[in-house]
Amino acid sequence: MKRINEYKKLFNVEKEIDLKELKSTYRNLVKEWHPDKFQDGDEKAKEAEIKSKQIIDGYHFLVSIAPATKEANLEAYTAMLENETIDDFKHKGLLLDVTFTDGSTYEYFGVNQKLFQKLINSDKQMRFGKRNIFNSFLYRKSKKGSEQE
Repeated sequence: MKRINEYKKLFNVEKEIDLKELKSTYRNLVKEWHPDKFQDGDEKAKEAEIKSKQIIDGYHFLVSIAPATKEANLEAYTAMLENETIDDFKHKGLLLDVTFTDGSTYEYFGVNQKLFQKLINSDKQMRFGKRNIFNSFLYRKSKKGSEQE
């Protein structure tokens, strides 16, 4: 959640992510912080290099969690949940990484330790995930499956 808030702050996103507005802000930030804009000896050159990487990462991250992106990929996501099972998962803080049997990995934001323990202890983890996690939390695809690469 911290990462989401940092990127939203960087791009001045206050509510829902609008892709058109995000792209415009991204272009302006890239123009402002592009490393080629500064000479090698300039003290801001190093800062611009770091900032430009942060801007690029933030843009791709926010696009991946935008409602429009989620809606565009909903059919494939739903089909994947119907046809695949959980292969592996990791939990750190409030972030749950779930890798499915097709090789795709999704990040679910805001999943607390208590809910994660229930997932671990469930005798039917996929069913538990469908009912309590997969469509209840903000998510993004972090790694494509082997078929899609």
